[in-house]
This record gives sequence, structure tokens and C-alpha cells, in this order.
Amino acid sequence: MGGGSGYTIKRNLSFSKEIVWEAWTEPDAFATWFGTDQVKMKNVKLDVKVGGTWQGTMELPDGTSKQWTGTYEVIDKPNKLVMSITDTGMITPGLEVYSLTLDSQGQHTQMTLTQSGGNLSDDEYKHAKAGTESFMDTMEAKVLPMLKARHDAM
Repeated sequence: MGGGSGYTIKRNLSFSKEIVWEAWTEPDAFATWFGTDQVKMKNVKLDVKVGGTWQGTMELPDGTSKQWTGTYEVIDKPNKLVMSITDTGMITPGLEVYSLTLDSQGQHTQMTLTQSGGNLSDDEYKHAKAGTESFMDTMEAKVLPMLKARHDAM
């Protein structure tokens, strides 16, 4: 298995890149969208610095849990974030990489996320992309408005 080509997701968001950056780097925000609002993330720890680690436990609806972990490889606040990502249940063991870029477009942000690493088949990447799209839906609908409201109140 493995050897797939990965995937890229692009989203045009109605939020500043600073707010989108917070969704990726603040533990409570990350725990809310990573896994969607249907799956709870617990014990989220984000040490957002080059070489820092991140981790969390995803509690699935069937009662099982999945451990996620990785390392931050690139931090260019609020423009670029590169982090490795793996879970204990990966069919093909190995680190995948999330590469995130945020580009300002007036009051909006273009968020581009690529997952690569070659550890998944093309079919597994297809399923991973669908899951990540759901994560992004939750981020856009729930987390980003909450973070913006908090900023507006400051």
C-alpha cells in the first residue's frame, strides 16, 4: 500500500488570516474542528514552534478512540504552517504532512491545505480528503465565527 499522490484543498474564507491561524494553533479551537463537531477531541496539546509536538485523542461515535500526533516543521505566523500528522490506526504506518498556507485577499483569506507523504493509496487519500473537507466545514461554520466574535469584543 501507499504511494498515493496526496491532495490539496483550497478555501476562500471570510475571515482574516490571523483568525484562521488561531483556529490551527489554539488548542480549544483546534479541538473543536479537528474531527468535526460530531467527534470529540480530548487531551489536545499544541506546542506551536519548530520541532514542537502536537497530540490529541479523537473519541469516535462507536466508542473507540484514535491517537493523533505530529511535529511542527515550519512556523511562519500567520502565513505558513507545516506539521507532520499520524494516527495510531493508519493502515500504512508513516508520517503524513499537512502544509497550510494562508494568503490575505482584502478582508478574506485563501487557505490552502495539502496532505502528502506517500503513505496512503490514492483511494485512502480520497477518503482522507473527504474527512478533512468535513473538518474544514466545521472550522468555517463554527470555529472561525467564534474566534472573530472574540476578536471583535476586544
